Parts: sequence; structure tokens; C-alpha cells
Amino acid sequence: MEAWVKNINDWVWSTPLIVLCLGAGMYFSLRTRFVQVRQVREMVRLLLTDNRSEAGVSSFQALAMSLSGRVGIGNIAGVATAIAYGGPGAVFWMWIVAFLGASTAYVESTLGQIYKEKDSEGRYRGGPAYYIEKATGQKWYAWLFAITTAVACGLLLPGVQANGIADGLKNAWNIPPQMTATVVVVLLGFVIFGGVKRIARVAEIVVPFMALAYILVAMVIMLLNADKLPAMWLLIIKSAFGSEAAFGGMLGLAIAWGVKRGIYSNEAGQGTGPHAAAAAEVSHPAKQGLVQAFSVYVDTLLVCSATAFMMLSTGAYNVIQRSQDAAGQMVDTMLVENLPGVKVGPGFAQNAVESVLPGYGAGFVALALLFFAFTTIMAYYYMAETNVTFLTRGKRSGVLVFALRLLLLAAVTFGAVRTADMAWTLGDIGVGLMAWLNIIAILLIQRPALAALRDYEKQKQAGIKEPEFDPDALGIKNADFWRERKAGRNAD
Repeated sequence: MEAWVKNINDWVWSTPLIVLCLGAGMYFSLRTRFVQVRQVREMVRLLLTDNRSEAGVSSFQALAMSLSGRVGIGNIAGVATAIAYGGPGAVFWMWIVAFLGASTAYVESTLGQIYKEKDSEGRYRGGPAYYIEKATGQKWYAWLFAITTAVACGLLLPGVQANGIADGLKNAWNIPPQMTATVVVVLLGFVIFGGVKRIARVAEIVVPFMALAYILVAMVIMLLNADKLPAMWLLIIKSAFGSEAAFGGMLGLAIAWGVKRGIYSNEAGQGTGPHAAAAAEVSHPAKQGLVQAFSVYVDTLLVCSATAFMMLSTGAYNVIQRSQDAAGQMVDTMLVENLPGVKVGPGFAQNAVESVLPGYGAGFVALALLFFAFTTIMAYYYMAETNVTFLTRGKRSGVLVFALRLLLLAAVTFGAVRTADMAWTLGDIGVGLMAWLNIIAILLIQRPALAALRDYEKQKQAGIKEPEFDPDALGIKNADFWRERKAGRNAD
């Protein structure tokens, strides 16, 4: 079974997907004239705007919901895995993915806003399935994405997060995974049975606090290891291009693992961000596109970098090279073994913080994992629910949503107690399939997002403080929500 699952993962995450992710990021960066650089100031302004409504959440809440999905186990254990199998140079390629991926995040999230709709309970819903159906008319493709996402976010990905929580707590306080699973399931059930508003409120409080605390601890560790920082930077850059002697044969692996874990962490192009983006109350779709582009920076350039810097500056990492022997079996060769006996995962980061804050470090990282991964599971549930709602469009959706909640809680329980390797492999398959389907889709239907950006910038240049969106003026079809919104304003 494990060999079969691994073969699927190798096929999904083959070289074409790596090229597709990097190529799409570069293409959208050029098409948007590097919006991720030009509009940083506007991004910050927008995320601080409180524009929530009965139907939608505020821009900051949507950002928090999105970050709750982005900032998770990938920011700690994912970074450790990238360094272990790709070398320190993988960190550089994670940065490249984040920089280029911010433009991809803008495009997909803006499309999520343009083609959103209200569900039977009056809440905003949107995401790749919605914009694929409305922009292309290809219902089969929209259904394929919706089913893939419901399975990935409802069954495959939560197990990775739960496994990371259990692993971290066991390392820190020797808490049995079964106990961790029980507590997490009870707390998670309380949140997800409260609906999107409760998810948004929890994410709004927990995510900024934990992310800031984690970054501050990383800064303290770097200050205490300031004399090692120049060598650390040099190691990352040289390893990224294969010029470091110890990792000279790992250039391809550095790129592959950097891209894979970068996308797993920041989710740019994966198609998860548009779900949270569509839930926001805004006057123009480009607003939420810009906010979501900024969330990629927060995830990778801040939180992931914090983990990488803690590990590399303290030497708390191993580097493993995998190869096939004559019999075709996979063999691990340790190129760097700074932590004998420590497996790939949260233990790397816990050892790094523990070396500077003895007695507290492992526990702090375990708590960070708990909060990061818990809020990520919340976000996964919301995305899975949105796609179930898309598939049913109100018909028996209540029964299916209830079943989804039970299945997700079961997946969390199973993920907490199963092996980490299987959890990560299943999670990678889910992420990869979503990325394949979504990136191809947004390359085909990019025009409305690019037109929205030009329109937004034009209105801002004309002195309009809060631009309004008119799909008819831009020649955008099937943006029914915005057309009805405009009609309602005219009637008033």
C-alpha cells in the first residue's frame, strides 16, 4: 500500500509540476507588472480595513482564515523536511516560490471574488470550482476540482496537521498520540460545528498572536547566534545553486523540495486561498486579491524563514540523500548528521529552540505546532465544506456537510496516530492534484483578474478612495453577484 501511494506521489510531483508552478509564478509576475512589489503598501492598508457584513467577513478575517490554512505544519516540519532532503539551498527556492507565487495568489484570489455567489443561507461562497464553471462553462472540470478538494482538504491534508501536533507534543512532554487526538477532535468539533463565522473569529485571534510569538522567538535565537548568521546566509545561497561542496549533487533536489514544500506551506496556486478570499466583503475583487498576495509573504518570508534560520543558525538539522541500490531499494545516506537519532519533522525545530532556551524550547515549538496546525485544519474544513456546497447547491447539503464533519474528525484521529511518512505522502498527493487542476485553470481564465487589477489601479489613480467593481464595463461575463450588487445600489 505505501509503495503504491508513493508511486502516485512521485508521478503527481514530477518535474512538469515543478516547472508549471515556477513558470506560472513568473508569467503572472510579468503580466501583473510585479504587483507583489508595486502594491505592498496598498496590501497593508487593505488588510487593516474592517468591512465585515452579515454575508461576508472582513478583509483581515479573510486574511486570517487564509493564513490559518497557509501557516501550519508546513512552516515547521515542512521546512525541516525540505532541508533534510534538499539541503539548506531548499530554503532559497522556497523564497523564490513565495515571491513568484504572490502574483499567482493575486490572480486566483481575485477570480474567487469575481465569481463568488451567495449560498442558501446567505453566506458568500467561492473558489476554483466556482470560477472554473462560470468562466469556462466546463462543469466537468469544476466538479473534478471540487471533488478533489473535498477529498484532499476533508480527508488527506488534516491527517498531516494532526500528525505534526501529536509528534510535537510527544517530543516535548511525552503525551500519547491517542490523548492528543481526543483533545484536538473535541476542540475542533466545537469550532467547525459553529460555521464559518466562528472559524473566522478563532482564526482572527489565534493566527496573528501565534505567528508573531514564533517570529519573535526566532529573532531572539538569531540574535544570540549573530556570529553564525553570515556563514548561514552563505550556506543557503551556495547550496541553492549546487556550489557548496557537501551538497554539490543536490541542486535538483534543492529546487524540487523547495518548490514542493513552498507550495505546501504558502499554497500559492494550490487553489485553497480563493475560498477564504471569496468570503470577504469588499467593494472590488482586486482588494482581496492584493490581501491574499500579502499572506504568501507572511507565511514563507516570515514564518518559514523563522524556522529555517533557527535550525541553520543552531546547526539543529540533518541532511539525507536518498538513492536506489543495486536491488532497486531506497537507501538513505547521511550527508550531515547534527542530530543523531532524530527523525525528520518537528524534532529539528524543537532541538533548535531547546539549544538556546533549555527546558522551554521544545514545549514552545509544540505549542506553536498545536495552534498553527489546529487553525489549518479549521481552514481545510471550510474549504472542503465550500466544495461540498458547490456540488450540492443546497440539495441535501446539510446531510453531506454533517457527514463531512464526521469524516474530517475521523481523519484527524487517524492522522494523529499513524506514521508521519504516510501522512505526508497522502498530503503531498492532495496538494499536487489541486495545484495541477488550479494552475491550468487560472492560466486559461486569467483575463478577468488582470482586467480587475488595471481597473482598480485606474480608479485609485483617479483619486477614488474605495474603487467599485463593474463587471459589465470590463466585459466580464457571469459575474452575477457583482451585477446584482450594482443593480441593488442603482435601485437605492
